[in-house]
Amino acid sequence: MKYLITGKNGQLARAFIRRFEQQGIDHIAPEESSLDITNARVVADGIGTLKPAVILNCAAYNLVDKAEQEREKAYAVNAKGPENLARAAAATGAVMVHFGSDYVFDGLKEQGLYTEEDVVNPLNVYGKSKLAGEASVVKEHDRHLIFRLSWVFGDGQQNFIYKLRSWAESSDHLKIACDEFSVPTYTETVVDATLLALRQGLIGRYHLTNSGFCSRYEWAKMVLTVLGIKKFIRPVSMDEFKLPAPRPKFSAMANERLSRKLDMNIPGWEEAVSSFLQQMR
Repeated sequence: MKYLITGKNGQLARAFIRRFEQQGIDHIAPEESSLDITNARVVADGIGTLKPAVILNCAAYNLVDKAEQEREKAYAVNAKGPENLARAAAATGAVMVHFGSDYVFDGLKEQGLYTEEDVVNPLNVYGKSKLAGEASVVKEHDRHLIFRLSWVFGDGQQNFIYKLRSWAESSDHLKIACDEFSVPTYTETVVDATLLALRQGLIGRYHLTNSGFCSRYEWAKMVLTVLGIKKFIRPVSMDEFKLPAPRPKFSAMANERLSRKLDMNIPGWEEAVSSFLQQMR
């Protein structure tokens, strides 16, 4: 079975590539220059030639604030790209795996974590483009897996943990939002669950996160404590940052549906973060 991975330079794609290399699994991760997912003809020709059994779409435009000014680019990568890939997957018989976001929700749910049945209502261009990508995949191909992720972290410089460490190195006092809640999700957890779901022939849309939830402030405190970095963190409202893109204050998703389907004990976010941080030290 051959896997095709898009977005090869991102932290999630790198986690899949590393696992496949470790286990000797046939895979290919083309450069964006050779497989531009926003170009329908290039995608159709490329997938037709490579003939993967599974497409793992790890490519994403995830600059949440910048997307407010670059709407066209965000939609090209997050909506048109998945549409092109799903159409090519349908034409060649490949399974289409697409990774979504918790930002499809508005954060106004009054009780409990978000489930797959909850109404979506993205607040920003990024979230709207990610939701459009989900819809494109569903429309184009029946054999799809859509996994909504949140606060993803792993090897790479693009996540909150690396940014936090950098901030701590350059400042004695940090301000972190205490009223923004979601679930830190380890790339290794995503890889484990995705490959298990594929082995079991699962299709559909699922929330794939580590278990539990926390505030951005709680996450930051844990990270600095484990890394042995002594810095003062002041909890503030996320409104104080006056970011260009509105964000949901509570977007934590429940993973029970996927956990039950896979009969998988998905680790809590604290365990996942701790495991990753041990490698960083």
